[in-house]
Amino acid sequence: MTTEQYAHPEVLVETEWLAQHLHDPNLRIVESDEDPLLYDTGHIPGAVKVDWFTTLQDPVRRDFINQQQFEALCSSLGIANDTTVIFYGDKNNWFACYAFWLFEYYGHEHLRILNGGRQKWLQEARPITREVPVYPPTDYRAKPPKRDIRAFREDVFRHIETGGALVDVRSPQEYTGELLHMPNYPQEGAMRGGHIQGAVNIPWAMAINPEDGTFKLPQALRDLYQGKGITPDREVIAYCRIGERSSHTWFVLKYLLGYPQVRNYDGSWTEWGNLVGAPIEKGAGPS
Repeated sequence: MTTEQYAHPEVLVETEWLAQHLHDPNLRIVESDEDPLLYDTGHIPGAVKVDWFTTLQDPVRRDFINQQQFEALCSSLGIANDTTVIFYGDKNNWFACYAFWLFEYYGHEHLRILNGGRQKWLQEARPITREVPVYPPTDYRAKPPKRDIRAFREDVFRHIETGGALVDVRSPQEYTGELLHMPNYPQEGAMRGGHIQGAVNIPWAMAINPEDGTFKLPQALRDLYQGKGITPDREVIAYCRIGERSSHTWFVLKYLLGYPQVRNYDGSWTEWGNLVGAPIEKGAGPS
């Protein structure tokens, strides 16, 4: 055991704590998975579902739902402005962190991640249900988007010019340009393979204990990122393919390690790898 604390331990809840607070009316548990069918096979009692593609994305624009759509979503899920929202999901909380990031983008103040996510809850044989809860709608009011946690392509161009830190959290094969998507996934989404100029490769999964999906301890995380020059004194932009794996790393850097300036580039490689005139590199390391 260790007494070392994360920079913001209040943003994590453990499975045992959640099991004891399932009926707390001030909490809303939200499942967000890569696989949209998992929720229907069984979920934590009381949990509602957000689908990263159909719920959180605008159906026409290549963008998230806007502020008004976000307010309608929260209202429909029974989330009030003072509700504590606890996210969990598959893939060691990829899209749980993505949903967390979007909720912070629109100014929700009480957000948590279930440490270990769906994997740890099931490993511990804790209760699940197929019953879909319905909550009374709320009068939710979102805040204007927080631009300081999101990077657009223009920000990335400026970031390169000023020598800011870029961390590519995809697999090594995607980083080098050998693959356009993760191994064993359809190889699509970008015309070119490689990485953004100057980015270092620290795959998101290196922040996780694979046996139960929990986050590694603080010193191991510091060694991981600082060992490759991703230090807290630098402004950091994280990216992956569409912004979900990088939201996981954004969460680790900002909340578990306390980095003051971290943004997620959600356009990520599907935008940069198709962008006319955008500089890329191939191979095992930044030049």
